Amino acid sequence: MNRYTAAVLGGGFFWGFMGFFTRHLALIGIDSNGAIVVRCGIAALCFAVLILCTNPAQFKVRLRDVWCFIGTGLFSLLFFTFCYFHAISMMNLSTAAILLYTAPTFVMLMSAVLFGEKITGSKIAAVILSFAGCALVSGVGTGTALTPAGLMYGLGAGFGYALYTIFSRYALQRGYSTSTINFYSCLLAAAGACLIWRPQGIASAMTSSVPAFLWCLGCGVLSCFVPYLLYTYGLTGMENGKASILASVEPVVASVIGVFIYHEKMTLLSAAGVVLVLAAILLLNLKHMDTGTKRERTRNDGRHSRQTIGAD
Repeated sequence: MNRYTAAVLGGGFFWGFMGFFTRHLALIGIDSNGAIVVRCGIAALCFAVLILCTNPAQFKVRLRDVWCFIGTGLFSLLFFTFCYFHAISMMNLSTAAILLYTAPTFVMLMSAVLFGEKITGSKIAAVILSFAGCALVSGVGTGTALTPAGLMYGLGAGFGYALYTIFSRYALQRGYSTSTINFYSCLLAAAGACLIWRPQGIASAMTSSVPAFLWCLGCGVLSCFVPYLLYTYGLTGMENGKASILASVEPVVASVIGVFIYHEKMTLLSAAGVVLVLAAILLLNLKHMDTGTKRERTRNDGRHSRQTIGAD
């Protein structure tokens, strides 16, 4: 496993804590709309500090490239959250989660058209495995009626989720750092949420106690700043489709958190779903490991040849 794969898996791991922090924010009086502002706002502040400490020039954005950040911030982060919250209001959480994880399929198809990425058999198999795994982990088969509106919101959430990978790729191709991409994405998402929903009482809830402030800080840092930092770094070294599939480790982490922290029961189907997601991750990495082995063998053969020539 290379560092880019590890980074994307790390991003998916930390995204798995989003529900954990959101539950605690609700307990201190911050609703789901306010959670977007807290989560993205704190993450934007963290990225701003990171840029100031490393390279302040990374704040600069060319006017002709602003659309990339509007795409990641508004069309992806904000739009996906909007659709997802509407979806869970029309169906149970598990069904909404299943529709959300149509994202890797969207990423794979769009990347093939926009960036010329190949749709290989291993990618198709990995998408099927990860989707089936997410469905099982989410508890598919609960019998919830799926309305056309609910279906559209669910698929909209998956599509918006996928757009982050697509617009981030365009920004990376234009020479922007991962910190620049993430800073403006989170800033625009937080600002958009404030303008659209105008959540009230966030400041008073955040400062009501030290634990409340720490929960808000943890939500912004651990469920937004760290995972987006890792995920966009991973994108610099791998294809969009592979990254999106690897990030589907998120529901597995969320399921494990539910078992160990909230004492939720893991059924045999959920356990099977975990296995399928891990199988998809392994499948995607087998080719890389084979390629790495071949490269190492080639280097060793070349080194051996040079030694033989030198000995002659």
